[in-house]
Amino acid sequence: MSCLEQLKKHTVVVADTGDFDAIAQYTPQDATTNPSLILSVVQMPQYSSIVQECVEYGKSLGGSMDEQVVNVTDKLFVAFGTKILGIVPGRVSTEVDARLSFDVEGMVTKAHKLIKLYEEAGISRERVLIKLSTTWEGVQAAKILEAEGIHCNMTLLFSFAQAVACGEAGVTLISPFVGRIFDWFVAHGDKKTFTEDDDPGVISVRRIYNYYKRHGYKTIVMGASFRNTKQISGLLGCDYLTISPKLLNELKNDTRSLEVKLNKESAPQLGDDFISLNEKDYRYAHNEDAMAVEKLAEGIRKFAVDQVKLETQIKAMLES
Repeated sequence: MSCLEQLKKHTVVVADTGDFDAIAQYTPQDATTNPSLILSVVQMPQYSSIVQECVEYGKSLGGSMDEQVVNVTDKLFVAFGTKILGIVPGRVSTEVDARLSFDVEGMVTKAHKLIKLYEEAGISRERVLIKLSTTWEGVQAAKILEAEGIHCNMTLLFSFAQAVACGEAGVTLISPFVGRIFDWFVAHGDKKTFTEDDDPGVISVRRIYNYYKRHGYKTIVMGASFRNTKQISGLLGCDYLTISPKLLNELKNDTRSLEVKLNKESAPQLGDDFISLNEKDYRYAHNEDAMAVEKLAEGIRKFAVDQVKLETQIKAMLES
């Protein structure tokens, strides 16, 4: 039995890509997208017809060039999400512009627009997760949206404080970034190699999973941003794992025997004691984690850069 088959017995596997062909190949339950992934797929010739349809849609709405660019971009995210939902049986995650990460009202408004576009395409909001940056403002936006029946995926999550805040807000799903945590410790420490049991990104997700299960939080823990298959096998049993096509392929071709690392039965003995965080407590606790502060800020900047690159390409198409 392949590692991928073993993984699917204990964990929901999600494809971390916007490439339809790759999604179909590995039959995941769900799929996640972000501006960086969409930027990469819009440049693939096989998807040019989808891109062109979205450009024509933006033109048809009129308005200023900036307004048309925003409309095309939003439509593009939803168009790719809709196509993905024709392949996966579960849900797709669609990301809100990272430049809105500190704007509660802006995130809520953008989420409403994206859900409206999905519903106009015949897709129920139950099949969509709105991805928001895990800032304090992002958590508050998610709390509003969840109360309206709009499910959220909190991304760029690096600190335990972020996870606690998300659990308290009742969000549907969180995406702690295993690989980026690993990157930071490799860059800032003497140790450069880790096993699946001492990898700092793996340890972070295990701590969050055990805390949530001990205290009855329904929020799904979805490990993300993996650098190697050891990190994935180190989280066997986690609720969900979102995995790139490259690593899915490695798991498919690997037949080593895997061991379950996380389960609800042992979580009560392993999870931290309960804590509650108001805004001041959250900001201080998050600030105490140098890695999380740096990686959250960097992640927002990088997603924003790719959003701008995507919009620049769209503007050129509108002007052509």
